[in-house]
Amino acid sequence: MPFLKALTIAGSDSSGGAGIQADLKTFAALGIYGTSAITAVTAQNSLRIDALTCLSASLVVSQIRSVLTDIGVGAVKTGMLGSPDIIRGVASSLSRYPGIPLVVDPVMAATSGSVLLEEGSLKELRGQLLPLARIVTPNLPEAEALVGSRLRDESDCIRAAREIHAMGPGWVVLKGGHRRDIESGPEGDRQVVDLVYDGSRVHRVSGPYLQGGPKRGTGCTLSAAIAAFLAKGRSELEAIGAAREYLSGAWPSSGEAGQAGGPLHHFHEFWPESGGG
Repeated sequence: MPFLKALTIAGSDSSGGAGIQADLKTFAALGIYGTSAITAVTAQNSLRIDALTCLSASLVVSQIRSVLTDIGVGAVKTGMLGSPDIIRGVASSLSRYPGIPLVVDPVMAATSGSVLLEEGSLKELRGQLLPLARIVTPNLPEAEALVGSRLRDESDCIRAAREIHAMGPGWVVLKGGHRRDIESGPEGDRQVVDLVYDGSRVHRVSGPYLQGGPKRGTGCTLSAAIAAFLAKGRSELEAIGAAREYLSGAWPSSGEAGQAGGPLHHFHEFWPESGGG
């Protein structure tokens, strides 16, 4: 029986909360056979990144080629790419497969604040990778970096989404988790609203405002879930909405793993919050 498959191109998180590990957990939880190309190896935990080494661009390219020429996938997502050389190599490799939808999570910093993108990478991200993307998923600081200006309110965010769309991606998901203008839903409950721009109109994809401190790997998980649903044949807007719903389930089920708070519970639908059988 054929598998539904996806590829994640991202860094390794030794603590399992983000990066390749979060992506593969997300794929598995959503019924997708996950493959990977590792861009960097980190020594990190819930508190900080202690060490980080980017792999060579040629090795990253070789991993991508090995997967795509044999396994084949229904969608690709990128996360931490680290260096201009890696971005160029990834873009060159994926340009040979225009039929595979690409989700770009423009990772620039870890939740702990550690910078994950070398100087000079933004130019390559804008010029080389974004034109290949079906969907790009910046948070507020990443969107500000991409457009080079502060985003203070929703009108600024909509303008930024249009500017990012002009860089080449088909859809822009400007995530609402970092925004201060959290909206209230019909029952008075607080909502996080992602602004989704398809080139002609702005869609608002909302989910519950999730209490507690920031969880590591939320951006990785959302973009991986979008890729998973694209691999299942969902439309872009359906995939974005379903991914937000999945994230909303994984957040409150988080367990304890580290002093700075637990990671998302990617398998919340399959085993209880305690992780027991």
